[in-house]
Amino acid sequence: MDTIENYRQIIKKLLTEYAQIPTTESGIENQTIFDSENDRYMLISLGWSQEKRIHYCIIHIDIIAGKIWIQANNTDCLIAEELVAAGIPAKSIVLGMQPPEVRPYTAYGVGIEGSDRPMQLKSN
Repeated sequence: MDTIENYRQIIKKLLTEYAQIPTTESGIENQTIFDSENDRYMLISLGWSQEKRIHYCIIHIDIIAGKIWIQANNTDCLIAEELVAAGIPAKSIVLGMQPPEVRPYTAYGVGIEGSDRPMQLKSN
């Protein structure tokens, strides 16, 4: 299995496991969104709570230029550490929610060299 396909499988497994954690409110469910073509993966909460619509991003991960970008982690879990424990090198993980100038001081990757913009749109 090539590296990117391995990353995809690890991310999908991780998000699927998190999606199975029961929510604290009835009417709210966790859903995974896997877009393997564009390498975008999310875990969201969706539903209704006290007549209010809930649509909330829990975790958002992209694969960009061969690296895993954690775009959002609205949990108290250390997703990057879980990815490393699953076999992904720390330097292949970018904390996208951190400012580019801070990333070199983390144990993780810095992103796309010479760019503050993590999103590289694929043309179809």
